[in-house]
Amino acid sequence: MAHILVVEDEPGIAMALEDDLALEGHRVALATDGIEASRLARSLPFDLILLDIMLPGKDGFDVCREIRRAGLTVPILMLTARVQETEKVLGLDLGADDYITKPYSHHELRARIRALLRRASVAPAQKHSFGDVEVDLVRAEARRAGRVVELTPLEFKLLAAFLQSPGRLLTRQLLLDAAWGKDVYVTERAVDNQVMNLRRKLEDDHTNPRFFSSVRGLGYRFDAGGVTDS
Repeated sequence: MAHILVVEDEPGIAMALEDDLALEGHRVALATDGIEASRLARSLPFDLILLDIMLPGKDGFDVCREIRRAGLTVPILMLTARVQETEKVLGLDLGADDYITKPYSHHELRARIRALLRRASVAPAQKHSFGDVEVDLVRAEARRAGRVVELTPLEFKLLAAFLQSPGRLLTRQLLLDAAWGKDVYVTERAVDNQVMNLRRKLEDDHTNPRFFSSVRGLGYRFDAGGVTDS
């Protein structure tokens, strides 16, 4: 049984979702606007969030952004009546894990929910390898070609954030929150400096990075080709 937050402002759809999930054995909370959804998501533990995009108060994109900025990793499945690819990509870039387009099959929705819950139940990898680099998150240790790489605490926190989100765009704000913590005022330029340090220490050619890629105007992405986890 999972605790699921349903964020939907259309009463008929909200009731149908609530009934269907309850029949599956899940515990359901309901929010009918973006402001309430953001508050509930950040104040109560949920196993999954079903998040509509078109909401009063603030839209689903803003809610998703606030949830991720709060450091929450709860799976988010976006419900959207929109079909534009750019808007689906935006939701995924903001931290949504999946989306489904209305009208949707309840069988497909249940399958996507099961898949996200299974994925979330798997313990995150604690050891990662890429190139000639090996990282042990438990020991807070990085080695390159077998030799320990001296990383500052900030550099290691950034590295951990990248390793735990391979292939995903990480905005400078997300990286600031991961390394410096929330409610700490640091300019985004500090992120650029720390990423440059990681490149110098972990890339073969820091001027032409293979792993720590810039996404112009948005942030960075850890390109996970050849990465192994355990």
